[in-house]
Amino acid sequence: MNEDSVEQIEKIDNFVKEKLQDDLTGHDYAHITRVVAMSKKLMEDQSEKVNQFVILAAGYLHDVIDEKLVESQEMAERQVANFLRELSVDDYDIAHIFDIITHMSFSDNLEHKYKLSLEGQIVQDSDRLDAIGAIGIARTFYYGGAHGHVMYDPSIKPRQDMSHDEYRDNKTVINHFYEKLLLLKKDMNTPLAKKIAEERTEYMQTFLTKFESEWN
Repeated sequence: MNEDSVEQIEKIDNFVKEKLQDDLTGHDYAHITRVVAMSKKLMEDQSEKVNQFVILAAGYLHDVIDEKLVESQEMAERQVANFLRELSVDDYDIAHIFDIITHMSFSDNLEHKYKLSLEGQIVQDSDRLDAIGAIGIARTFYYGGAHGHVMYDPSIKPRQDMSHDEYRDNKTVINHFYEKLLLLKKDMNTPLAKKIAEERTEYMQTFLTKFESEWN
């Protein structure tokens, strides 16, 4: 990236930090920094040339428009677009960033799988990797507690073939592992992400086996 792009990323970083530093659902600024760090790692593993600026910008911005975190997604998107224009980000890059951050979520791909660019696949993989493994377990319980979800109820069975709205109507923390987190490894896009996902999914499966053993 050139000096202008580096400066733009620094300003985007500060913008996101101000927005998310007080989050108490597991979608805080620390989550963002991990996603960006993983995005860099996945970028380095690519043989194909990618737009580094778009990847980093999307990695930083993906949660500031998330429907779970904002009162109005439309208003949040408008604010981000205006902010990027103020930074003199190229219109093509803005469109690319928005194509990624508005289509990368698990819930948005339940009913219709969206084909992301390679840049989008890298950011999507990075975000999903932060949802699994040890940190993924911690974030899942953190989010569930923040939203008053029941930790576990054996009488409530995990759901399959959910719509977007059904997915949002979550019932228990443990079911979230079976309804989403254990499924993510098969949807990873990049080779390195697939490898990391295998390891982190195995860790979650071990945890769930131990959890249910102790519960019973």
